[in-house]
Amino acid sequence: MSTPLTEVIKWLDDTLQPQQFRDYCPNGLQVEGRAQVRKLATAVTASQDVLDSAVEWGADALLVHHGYFWKGEAQPVVGMKRRRLATLLEHEISLLAYHLPLDAHPQLGNNAQLGQLLGISGSAPLQPDDPASVGNVGMLASSAGELASRLAELTGREPLLIGDPQHVVTRVAWCTGAAQSYIDAAVAAGADVFVTGEVSEPTVHIAREEGIAFIAAGHHATERYGVQAVGAALAEAHALQHRFLDIDNPV
Repeated sequence: MSTPLTEVIKWLDDTLQPQQFRDYCPNGLQVEGRAQVRKLATAVTASQDVLDSAVEWGADALLVHHGYFWKGEAQPVVGMKRRRLATLLEHEISLLAYHLPLDAHPQLGNNAQLGQLLGISGSAPLQPDDPASVGNVGMLASSAGELASRLAELTGREPLLIGDPQHVVTRVAWCTGAAQSYIDAAVAAGADVFVTGEVSEPTVHIAREEGIAFIAAGHHATERYGVQAVGAALAEAHALQHRFLDIDNPV
């Protein structure tokens, strides 16, 4: 059974509401492929390895969190960009990408899914007065070391923990990906620990001096769950075949 590409796009736009976000890239259909979708692949990033895997599987469409055409990137279609686009166009695979909308969805998004997997309760926006904020804060009875161990088991990689592993945790702030700059908001929200994907040099000093534990669990690793949840929901709604393509990334 197949579904028109237009219906796939409508479902995604209705679900993720991209018009509510001022983003760094276009959300929605980025490269048009076949008019009908039967096999939907999902991935974190539309890298060449992912594209090759999608071709091998026979995907009609690829849904990702990190697509193309970012603000500030070089515009000429040469080199890596030419090869990626050539792969999509030659095999008529549609590329659909949702960045901040996929982070922020309250049930299917990256933050919501990671929070659910970690057992965090009472999730609320980290910065409720900022509509552009995609972080969350909630409750979890743990220690910083125990939370880091949960993340290691979940993601299959050892996270970086800044702080005492015995540091008592009851209030957790988190934001997947490269959200280390949100640590100030986590401090302001009274969180005991802040979990994200990446770390920067100033983050270490902020964590130590503000007395908040900090965990960097990997950009790719923390953003694997939202696109899978959205892809599974879309596949169920339209009776599509769905496969998540997980290409390892150590960052």
